[in-house]
Amino acid sequence: MSSIGVQMKKREPVQVTKHIASSPETVWDLVTDLTRMGDWSPENKGGNWVKGATRAEKGAKFKGINSNGKVTWPTLVKVIECDPPKHFVFRLLGGPFGSVDWVYDIEPTENGCQVTESWIDERRSLFTYFGGKLTGVEDRAIHNRQTMEATLDALAETAEEVTLN
Repeated sequence: MSSIGVQMKKREPVQVTKHIASSPETVWDLVTDLTRMGDWSPENKGGNWVKGATRAEKGAKFKGINSNGKVTWPTLVKVIECDPPKHFVFRLLGGPFGSVDWVYDIEPTENGCQVTESWIDERRSLFTYFGGKLTGVEDRAIHNRQTMEATLDALAETAEEVTLN
């Protein structure tokens, strides 16, 4: 039990992996341009770098806009790891209610790269409960697996188009 009266429940990360017939550098450029994430994600609608940030680098903050049906909500994330073109992590900042990390690992293959998107939920129970009510998503892990699959499919399509042109 924490000092604010909410418990932290350990959850398994949700991961989705996809092969993309494009270079790790091309995929990296797309994944780290958070302003374009809305081009691929069914839930994220993009957003803007804030507090002087202009691109993905450790410490940069980004204000995103998400939506599910008619419900829209803002998010604030911070880039916590940035190792081009291999590893990118940004954290949804939840203050005392915990956080959520979004991780992209990009590994070269013979004909492109393998991309693994992970969602690591470290929200406290209260944040999880109210987040479900706010967003209309009761089981965030199942929902995110589906949206992550759609995101990587759309990302692959864009990256492979860029590679052909």
